[in-house]
Amino acid sequence: MNSCILWWCQQSIFRGESLVLPVETEERVKRRALTVCQDHLRKVLEITRKVPQMVDCFAADNKDSARQVFAEVRKAEEEVDKARRVVSQELAQIGAILINREDFLRFTNLASEIADFCEGITFWLLSIMERGWKVSSEIKQDLVKLAEATLETVIKLRETAITLSYGSTKTLEKAREVETAERIVDDVFRELEVKIINSDLEIPAMLLLRDVTQLLENAADKAEDASDAARILSFAM
Repeated sequence: MNSCILWWCQQSIFRGESLVLPVETEERVKRRALTVCQDHLRKVLEITRKVPQMVDCFAADNKDSARQVFAEVRKAEEEVDKARRVVSQELAQIGAILINREDFLRFTNLASEIADFCEGITFWLLSIMERGWKVSSEIKQDLVKLAEATLETVIKLRETAITLSYGSTKTLEKAREVETAERIVDDVFRELEVKIINSDLEIPAMLLLRDVTQLLENAADKAEDASDAARILSFAM
């Protein structure tokens, strides 16, 4: 290390600043930030994949498998939280050299909310099963469709995040696919809501099942919000 860089490091440490060497360009720190954000989203997708598994257990009334899936979801949620903290720490270390770090943080926070919804979905489904409330096979099958449509929306979000490395044109194209997937979720959700309301379900089961469907739609909505955040990021990459 030459004397100029050594002096700069000493001054930064003295002022309590993050130590980011001058040779670390904005392009390089953008790649660092993008890498940790993409890893976080990968973990969000992993927990989202558990939701259709739980709905399948619900449809088959398989309590033992449902309990196992819920335990896996809780563990996966912890991994998502750890990954979110890594993103925050990385952005803090990068410091002011990355002008749009708030955009990275917003993207990550929106994605984290999807994981929160997934934990709620699996919890309430298991609660319905544990209490022995009966749900018609038609509603169960529609719930399977809704869970799969929500997962597809998050998959499209993951693909959108990957394209951030290849320019805004690709990202905008993939973000439109997220919108399309989210509209499918809306259509399935509305039809299922009507069926639940018109069913002969016990009131507690009906309320919890409506919470589940709302959380599934919320997860898809949040994926669309995150894709909008990815659009903004794409212009700065």
